[in-house]
Amino acid sequence: MADIVEVLGVYDADGGVRGEVSYVVGHLLGRVECALCDVTHSLVRRKSRWDAMVSRLPVPVRLVHRNEVTAAERTAWSDVGLPVVLAATPIGGHHVLLDRADLAALDGSVEAFDAALRDALVAATDAP
Repeated sequence: MADIVEVLGVYDADGGVRGEVSYVVGHLLGRVECALCDVTHSLVRRKSRWDAMVSRLPVPVRLVHRNEVTAAERTAWSDVGLPVVLAATPIGGHHVLLDRADLAALDGSVEAFDAALRDALVAATDAP
């Protein structure tokens, strides 16, 4: 597999003020869930542990909402759903590193995400 130039996390939520408010209210009422949101954010802000972990990774990480992705990025996760973590290659390709089930299993833990992502990055770069 080609080198990975970026890790892209796609939230199962819309961006913008309306999207953010809708997610928070839905989450508080137990109607919506986003396992990637649980890893990266507390109730009102991004976790400082997340920022520290990202600063130690060997590739940059970009987080986007489902309404902020490109068509190519959408195609990469269309079969597995959201939330998802993708690897971006130098030629513009994307493939799944962590899917919805992988993220749900982390139970909101930044440390567990770090370990799972590092394992997925090694597996992806070692693949033929």
